Amino acid sequence: MSDFHTLSTEELHEYRFRLQEQYNRFRSQKLKLDMSRGKPSPEQLDLANEMLGLIRSGDDFLAKNGVDTRNYGGLEGIPEAKELFAPMLEVHPEEIIIGGNSSLNMMHDTIARAMLHGVCDSEIPWAKLPVVKFLAPAPGYDRHFAICELFGIEMITIDMLPDGPDMDTVERLVSEDEAIKGIWCVPRYSNPEGITYSDEVVDRLASMKTKAGDFRIFWDDAYAVHHLTDRPASLKNILTACKEAGNPNRVFLFGSTSKISFSGSGVAMMASSQGNLDWTRKLLSAETIGPDKINQLRHVRFFKSLDGIMEHMARHAAILRPKFERVLEILDSELGGKSIASWSRPQGGYFISLNTLDGCAKAVVEMAAGAGVVLTKAGATYPYGIDPRDRNIRLAPSYPSMEELTTAIQVLCLCVQLVSINKLLKDGSK
Repeated sequence: MSDFHTLSTEELHEYRFRLQEQYNRFRSQKLKLDMSRGKPSPEQLDLANEMLGLIRSGDDFLAKNGVDTRNYGGLEGIPEAKELFAPMLEVHPEEIIIGGNSSLNMMHDTIARAMLHGVCDSEIPWAKLPVVKFLAPAPGYDRHFAICELFGIEMITIDMLPDGPDMDTVERLVSEDEAIKGIWCVPRYSNPEGITYSDEVVDRLASMKTKAGDFRIFWDDAYAVHHLTDRPASLKNILTACKEAGNPNRVFLFGSTSKISFSGSGVAMMASSQGNLDWTRKLLSAETIGPDKINQLRHVRFFKSLDGIMEHMARHAAILRPKFERVLEILDSELGGKSIASWSRPQGGYFISLNTLDGCAKAVVEMAAGAGVVLTKAGATYPYGIDPRDRNIRLAPSYPSMEELTTAIQVLCLCVQLVSINKLLKDGSK
């Protein structure tokens, strides 16, 4: 099919009629397909089932330092868990705290502590300031934005470029405005575009001049080992870069095994400078007597080393890669060459980012829902749920079966074409 913009009005009407017939056939099937979240599939979760039987009784519960993991204590995690997961975030074991099952929980609590008490460089708690602002690279992760909304933190949208956030804008804003206290970053295989930050972007984030002396980077390395190809993306070490730039306290790093072992019962981690960690430990001691150390121990015994994690993730990739390839194959076949959409080709992570014509994303998502295909809400990848161009849709291929995924993307492509034709006809460009 030709570029839609080159078709006559008559040709567009004729093509729309044929597409509508196909769409109606899908509607008659009463589909119930959900692609709204990036959840691991049951097949992926099954890969870690052996972990559940690794701890049984007696001495099995003891960590290597003799601590009984069934009991209180171990505020920052058992030593062997710190040794296992520190290499995943490329930090030293003494630079990491191992928490419960959710890195999002650790991010939320870090923000909450900063609002109530400030961070180690703060003069006053953030909540006592007239306004607190965060930079929000977008398209980005909706749950980061939700944390800011919860605490009344004003978000400033930053455009994402092929090598990371628009650093010219970032550097200008943080140098001018003391109220800007942080920036959200998913630096490797970003959600949803699959971008990995360049070395230059990492260095500029680490060394830039900020008017706020307690500015923080929230570095959510959620997809650190989630590669889809044999050529993993390389990401420069942000903690090292911050130290070398004379800003050792600038970054909090986060990660988890939520998409490695079990989404609901994985292990989360936070790494940072000793200054940040000492401050965190002091406040954390009033919050908890310790995380789930039994869960940490069974993760250690199952994975054993970073090599064990990487071998496990290769099995994940074997399940995920065909699904991503199938989505891209259908997008290329159904939308390629029509000048109505563009999409990312990620080398890792969990999402494919689809851009429609301006003003079409909400209509596409609504039309797909009408045929029984639930997609991520249009606008979710932008602060406050508002995509200024109404064009971005996050696709999550991981959970559906291959058959369900194929049907869902076929419906999506029909909807993109129908909505695009309607827009072209309505705009009077035809």
